[in-house]
Amino acid sequence: MTYDLSGKKVAFLLTDGYEDSELTEPWKAVTEAGASALLVSPKPSEVTGKKGHTQAVDAVVTSVDAEHYDALVLPGGVVNADHLRMDEAAVRFTKDFFEQGKPVSVICHGAWILIEADVVRGREITSYPSLKTDLINAGAEWVDEEVVVDQGLTSSRTPKDLPAFCAKTVEEIYEGEHAGQTA
Repeated sequence: MTYDLSGKKVAFLLTDGYEDSELTEPWKAVTEAGASALLVSPKPSEVTGKKGHTQAVDAVVTSVDAEHYDALVLPGGVVNADHLRMDEAAVRFTKDFFEQGKPVSVICHGAWILIEADVVRGREITSYPSLKTDLINAGAEWVDEEVVVDQGLTSSRTPKDLPAFCAKTVEEIYEGEHAGQTA
């Protein structure tokens, strides 16, 4: 099924050290469906992935509000995810999407910021396997599946899951706000 995301604004939150394909493939999926994608980062100017992909930053996280976006995508990459979870503005920005019931998609190590934002308790989620214990300790029900959707929260494990992740991300953005997507 084809979903038209025309008029939707999707924030991608990341910093240096992200997994390149976990930015580029979902970005391509949402823009090809008609959405506007914007890169939000704690770092101004541009960010560089672990394999060398660079991309311009559209907005610094301290100057944005989740209210102005329809969805959030959180790429992985160990370095990226570790730095984001330590950035208070990035954690707040992420939590705001849950408080507003908006779709959030996360892949690989990107789920670390969800633990900091305290939004995984009682939620079914997947991630890179090394985050399993962290997520369970934060109250999540961790499962080892290609893609998991729980009330507007879409999650996947690794780049090999990107086709399913991208398809479900587009579908959840199309569906819009979810009553069960809460902080």
